[in-house]
Amino acid sequence: MRRSRRGTTLVTAGTAVLLAALTAVTPAQADPVKAAKTITDRTASQIAALQSIKKSLTPAESKVDSTLVVEARKRTQIGTSALPQVQTGVAVTSKATTLVDIRAKQYSEDLVNAVRAAGGQIRAVSEENRTVRAEVPLSKLAEIAGRSDVTRVEVGSDAMTQDVKNKRDNKNRKQAPSKEDKSREIERRLAEKQMSVQAAKVSESDKAHAAEAARGSFHVTGVGVKLCALSDGVSSLAVSQASGELPNVDVLPGQQGSGDEGTAMLEILHDIAPNAELGFATAFNGDASFADNIKKLRFQLGCDVIVDDVIYFNESPFQDGIIARAVDAVAADGALFFSSAGNQGNVADGTAGHWEGQFVDSGVGVGKFAGTAHDFNPDPNAKQLFNPLSNFSGDTPVTLQWADPLGQSFNDYDLYLVNAQGNVVTFSQNNQDGAQDPFERLNTPASSTGTRLAVVKFRGDDKYIDLSLFGGRFADSSDGLKKFVTPGMTRGHSAAKGAISVAAAPAAAALPFDLEPGDPANPKGPFPEAYNSAQKPERFTSDGPRKTFFAPDGTPLAETRQKPDITAADGVTTSVPGFAPFFGTSAAAPNAAAIAGLILSGNPTLKPADVREALVSTAIDIVESGVDNRTGAGIVMADKALAYTGASPQALARAGRPTIVNDTDGSQYLKPGTTSTVTVPVTNNGDGSAASTSVVLTTSSPGVTIAPRSKYYGNIDVGQTVSNTYKVTVPASAALGSAVKLDARVTFSGATSPTAESFTYRVGEPSREFKSFAYTGAPVAIPDNDQTGVSISVPVAGVGGASNLKLSIDGATCSAADGATTVGIDHTFVGDLVGTLTSPSGKSVTLFSRSGGGGNNICQAVFDDSATRSFSSALAGDAPFTGSWKPATGTLSSLLADPADGNWTFKVQDVVGSDKGSIRSVTLHVAGWI
Repeated sequence: MRRSRRGTTLVTAGTAVLLAALTAVTPAQADPVKAAKTITDRTASQIAALQSIKKSLTPAESKVDSTLVVEARKRTQIGTSALPQVQTGVAVTSKATTLVDIRAKQYSEDLVNAVRAAGGQIRAVSEENRTVRAEVPLSKLAEIAGRSDVTRVEVGSDAMTQDVKNKRDNKNRKQAPSKEDKSREIERRLAEKQMSVQAAKVSESDKAHAAEAARGSFHVTGVGVKLCALSDGVSSLAVSQASGELPNVDVLPGQQGSGDEGTAMLEILHDIAPNAELGFATAFNGDASFADNIKKLRFQLGCDVIVDDVIYFNESPFQDGIIARAVDAVAADGALFFSSAGNQGNVADGTAGHWEGQFVDSGVGVGKFAGTAHDFNPDPNAKQLFNPLSNFSGDTPVTLQWADPLGQSFNDYDLYLVNAQGNVVTFSQNNQDGAQDPFERLNTPASSTGTRLAVVKFRGDDKYIDLSLFGGRFADSSDGLKKFVTPGMTRGHSAAKGAISVAAAPAAAALPFDLEPGDPANPKGPFPEAYNSAQKPERFTSDGPRKTFFAPDGTPLAETRQKPDITAADGVTTSVPGFAPFFGTSAAAPNAAAIAGLILSGNPTLKPADVREALVSTAIDIVESGVDNRTGAGIVMADKALAYTGASPQALARAGRPTIVNDTDGSQYLKPGTTSTVTVPVTNNGDGSAASTSVVLTTSSPGVTIAPRSKYYGNIDVGQTVSNTYKVTVPASAALGSAVKLDARVTFSGATSPTAESFTYRVGEPSREFKSFAYTGAPVAIPDNDQTGVSISVPVAGVGGASNLKLSIDGATCSAADGATTVGIDHTFVGDLVGTLTSPSGKSVTLFSRSGGGGNNICQAVFDDSATRSFSSALAGDAPFTGSWKPATGTLSSLLADPADGNWTFKVQDVVGSDKGSIRSVTLHVAGWI
């Protein structure tokens, strides 16, 4: 993992980049101006060699990304002798494997098993998006592509986040830290946070957006709203929580990712809306997984506002793909979705690396078989077949896309990067014959001096095309080439109809470096004052508008979308190393999302369209008058938006778990043929008083009666708890262990009323004796770096309703040695693992999740709700991991509402590479009722 020129985190999933030092080289040519503007014989001959490979593809190879095919052939020296200088950009491991996305007609376990049989390691699967992401031997790609159910084998889709750092600071890059180094660093920081008193962190955006003043004036803090983020990862989440920067965060199981931009985004959300609930999922496991996680945040975690800061390079500018469709799906369900507009520059500030327009056939043939080059020069009396890159555009992803429907491109375009000497440096020439995406992608080498791009139409019609640099720009060259740029860099899901696209303006100090040498000074922000109309936006923000040509199903739909929508603060401080300050639209998007959270908290009945209207209508107009293509409607302001919506402090009264006193024997249990006094507490955790509060307590359990049915609780002040009692009678015929469900409906004056909670109790007294159900099979290997993991089944019978539950990972003797065979789970680097327990009814609890660092083996460890320490706090020094632990997320008691009899599933995933192990001995301990 590394940083591009603007610090954007690159997931190099199948795309390697040359890491040569940046040097200044003046091209030597006899007639540089003439040679620069046309295709030389040298360039044409090398393109012809590449086209020769393209023409010789087998039917299976035609379904494989062109760079993968050339890389495979170079390694077998088949037809590539004329291309010694060409780099494919494919990242190949020492084991000759590479990361790919396998697109299928339909998802099936048979396909997954076939990938495994070919030596592949599964990274992620998406049934809905029919994609298997896997690390596969390069030599096996054509074999997999030859399957009838496979439509395409692509270089693993990769992405970038939208934070900004100085690429020049990374010229002499060191090797990325290992997972061991990362683990030790996080443990060191966690120990420091736990041992020290932290100084209060300044939140510049709080003052710049007048959010602090708004919370004080309107007494609205985010109560009743759930804000969720998608980014790279939350590796330092425990550190931020230990220092008091973050509360509990609901992380999708196994989706915490790697890296810390997500942690920094969560801190921004929490700073602006401190009493909102928080959630997270990674966006960095492929485009299909990203789309899945967007929906899971809404439909599984119940997120009201979702924000991301990620762009996948294969996202179409002309049609909503799988990620954009997921955004529209959650927006249609009532969620608000905010997304970074991007940091790829704009025409007005001279920072753009983007050109789009109609393909103009230059009439200049290229290559041995077919193809004509695009003419960038709009002057009909002059031709220019290249668009030159600036000398600081190295290490930059470049995409070419054109106006064909996704998966239906009959027109075949190719992309070539050429140096000043006329050599093809790298390329992308996928086959498009009616079943592929209109997409080509390459990466520039680390040194971009003298490089330029050519677009070649290999076959088909003249289409509207989009050529984009992600972290570079076009610039006039020293040998006579002129740059050609157009607005419209922002794209993908940030430009979806359901998304609110966010540009950036600095909150405090200016970005402390030039984007490229010689650039004008960067703007600074108003902190400690609030924004005003004189504020200037960041010079790197991607511009709009975004033209689209197709509906999601591929039917024609010509429309122009005004993007970005709004602007918010960046350059803000977080406690996360590397994000203090935090520049980029990655920081701006969560600031805008958090303000939307405040709006919803102060007026919960508002529809997403109402919140969007409030943000846009009250934004401070900057730069051009009215809505513009760099800042949208302007800078959003918390105080103005809350006033516009008539925000007011809302009560949030909820019933807590009732306590029971049996009237017959004074025990705390419901028993057959007895009446119990049940006390139902109601707590107001809102921002305003809960007036005229009442509770209706009902049950659907046969024969159980409640008297009285309802009680009046009166007014409950903020933070106050009021209790009342009810009589619950259980019939003598009730079986031990049978369920009694109590439903508490709390009504009060306010928009968040009513609230409802359900509580399940069992008839009888918990048995102190546990029945044990052990896994009796052979040791099961945990697949390395495989998101699908491995599961074992533990059948339970003869219990009925359970009163208590524990899971033990056993072992005869405990050892931290590699390859130990006497431990319950032998695995080097337990911090790679995610373990979940799932009941027969399908409910799950995460027992451990990426905790324990480099410590080896789990042995004689009991997961028990009554333990004093959560496994989320486990450190490498605790290995081998023994003793009692609380689950990392959730409680085992949450699995007791349904009958215990049936098959329980214990699943372990190894989500990081290089370490291995097995599940050997596991026992489920279940107590019944007496």
